[in-house]
Amino acid sequence: MAGRPLIVRRLEGLRDYEPVWRAMRDFTDGRGPETPDELWLLEHGPVFTLGQAGLPTHLLDPGEIPVVQTDRGGQVAYHGPGQLVAYLLLDLRRAGLGVRRLVHLLEDAVIALLAHESLTAHARPDAPGVYVDGAKVAFLGLRVRNGCCYHGLAVNLDMDLGPFARINPCGYPGLAVTQLVELGVAPARLSAIGDRLAEILAESLGARVSRGGPC
Repeated sequence: MAGRPLIVRRLEGLRDYEPVWRAMRDFTDGRGPETPDELWLLEHGPVFTLGQAGLPTHLLDPGEIPVVQTDRGGQVAYHGPGQLVAYLLLDLRRAGLGVRRLVHLLEDAVIALLAHESLTAHARPDAPGVYVDGAKVAFLGLRVRNGCCYHGLAVNLDMDLGPFARINPCGYPGLAVTQLVELGVAPARLSAIGDRLAEILAESLGARVSRGGPC
């Protein structure tokens, strides 16, 4: 039988980046040894984010899209409507995981998710994330504080990919970016992607999904 619960919360509507980021930090700073882990599923309004080591030179033409300097790892990323964001609030010490193993676990979860849609995906050792035919479809970025992590991953579902041309995605000039609808996934199937990802992640962590209220 699966062990501890993984509380899955859906944040409805388009969520501004900074309030959700603050909520993740507050949750992480306030949790104790017995606090259940959580997974937050949501969509952000349009925003570019720069990671801790992010170089402004990778922001080619942000225009009217806000830019937020954040505390995750990695370079520059874009979030917007039609992208599934999954923030994993996990006690790494309790789970017995290091950051590298967690990155592989997240990548493997997305690869398994896409296999459900008959898509063959892969990871790259030089550039974390998930790719299909050389184009990036999922993005990863994490922060660890006091042995616990927050931030997580983003999967492009059905969105305007134009803003990715206004940055060097993840710090890689010319990196090709794709999304599930362009890869042949029917739009009607996209609504179940978040729930399926939650189940895969819970199984990978030896946990069980517990549905939580909005936050």
